Amino acid sequence: MNEYKENGNSAYTSLRPIQTTTSGEAAKVYLSPFSLSNSKLVLFKLSTSPCESNSNNAVAPEKTAQRKACRRVLTSEMKAVSSKAESLLLKPPVDAYSESELEHRSPAEPVALSVDMRSSDEDSAPGLDDFSGLSSYERKRLKNIRENANFFASLQLSESAARLREMIKKRQPPELKRKRPKKKENEIGCRRSMRLLKVDPLGVSLPAALTEPTLDEEENPLLPPGPLEMIPENQDDSGELFKASLKTWAEMSKISSERTKKGLSSVKSYKANLSGMAISEATVRKVTRGAISSVALHPSEVRTLVAAGAKSGEIGLWDLTRQCEDEVYVFYPHSQPVSCLYFSPTNPAHLLSLSYDGTLRCGDFSSAVFEEVYRNEGSSPSSFDFLAEDASTLLVGHWDGHLSLVDRRTPGTSYEKLFNSSLGKIRTVHVHPVSRQYFISAGLRDVHIYDVRCLNSRRSQPLISLAEHSKSIASAYFSPVTGNRVVTTCADCKLRVFDSSSISSEIPLLTTIRHNTITGRWLTRFQAVWDPKQEDCFIVGSMAHPRRVEIFHETGKTVYSLLGECLVSVCSLSVMHPTRYVLAGGNSSGRLHVFMRQDSF
Repeated sequence: MNEYKENGNSAYTSLRPIQTTTSGEAAKVYLSPFSLSNSKLVLFKLSTSPCESNSNNAVAPEKTAQRKACRRVLTSEMKAVSSKAESLLLKPPVDAYSESELEHRSPAEPVALSVDMRSSDEDSAPGLDDFSGLSSYERKRLKNIRENANFFASLQLSESAARLREMIKKRQPPELKRKRPKKKENEIGCRRSMRLLKVDPLGVSLPAALTEPTLDEEENPLLPPGPLEMIPENQDDSGELFKASLKTWAEMSKISSERTKKGLSSVKSYKANLSGMAISEATVRKVTRGAISSVALHPSEVRTLVAAGAKSGEIGLWDLTRQCEDEVYVFYPHSQPVSCLYFSPTNPAHLLSLSYDGTLRCGDFSSAVFEEVYRNEGSSPSSFDFLAEDASTLLVGHWDGHLSLVDRRTPGTSYEKLFNSSLGKIRTVHVHPVSRQYFISAGLRDVHIYDVRCLNSRRSQPLISLAEHSKSIASAYFSPVTGNRVVTTCADCKLRVFDSSSISSEIPLLTTIRHNTITGRWLTRFQAVWDPKQEDCFIVGSMAHPRRVEIFHETGKTVYSLLGECLVSVCSLSVMHPTRYVLAGGNSSGRLHVFMRQDSF
């Protein structure tokens, strides 16, 4: 017997063969569980004996008798071995069982004893009682095991662990329900708001039904219908200077067509002329209180007159020719944002303005009156353009997708015809400069080209639809001279140029220009517009630093960038003079920035 360990009431014994029989076969005994306290064998398992293996041809009764004889001999001998092992050995070797395996084994867990007999001789069994075959190393090893076991037993770890567990259980406080304090009858409660209790500060209770304060009407109520006098809000209307300015603006002649034809030049010469444009402190001025939502340049070749429409309904006029402090005049012909502003192409003394308040007015410098041309309070208009060359008829687009045909020659302020487009909303309307029966309209995500002769009151179908845009569209305009190109501004940070030389079922896309058009909430959206002098180039604001106004060619190449030290803000809207190299841009702070050549003053 080599190894032995006692764990509670169970013991583990490892037996090795110590005697051989006459036939040369050894009796092998393997690790088996048995109880040392009770000295009873729990389980014996016998494998096939040599008697069974060598007598395959014998009869069954003989095998059974031999098997019973082997069990009797083995049982008696193993009992004797267990009693002697209990008195000599305490613990099994470390290599037989690991410490972690013994720790997880419960003290009362039974262990099985397996015995494999290879010989049926009874002489091999008595040799198990003799331990003289152990070497000195094995005896020393057993001695160390006993000493270690005694040391750990002296520490009394199990008793200490049991005491700690009891202490932890005792320390757990019992669950107690919180007792609510009893309210005293005369106790003063917490302080409460008299307004919430509906009590007057003096202690007098208020009436049961409070009279709700009457809400004022809109901050900017609608102006009365009919003409409005052209009275500047920032100047004295009786001043001689303002009357002289009105007279000067009324006498301005319109631009000649011969000069327009001479203005068309090559891109190289056009770029050279742009390089001579500059901005200075004298050409930057705050014109309106609110953000500028529309800009227009008077076509005069002698004087520089800029008009700006604001989101507050203001219209500011700035005459750059007079270098004095009182050259800016502010008027209030509208109560809501002015979305569109144009000087009449046939009579530049007329300034037409369209507002969200549902009115379209014409400011006449000769009579100093803002006449009401069109009024529709039920549907807010968004944009308009001149349908006839003499500016007698107008095409007005509405935010609800309707189109109104307005004739200025007809008395009254109503529309002649009302059409329903295929767009849910209309942002801009622009008439073809040559074939004036066609016009282009920009909606939320679609751009449609219509024929005025095919419009109806139900749902007008477009001739062509430009569906290349993936996000909201800000504007769409024909080129100013021939109308062979269309430029669109989209919120997907792209400017697109289409070939509209042949208005058929499809209009091909020529160029896509990557340009930052994300202006945010507080800035007016960018709108790319063509230069009337150079119809293959267009102008658009920029978010780049330093601040600038960029001019692109229809092929996508940058022609020129207008910048300067005085341009410190984003010019969302820009417009170019039809004959001179003068550019005016408006920003969200109500300032106008004007680039011009030195000879243009």
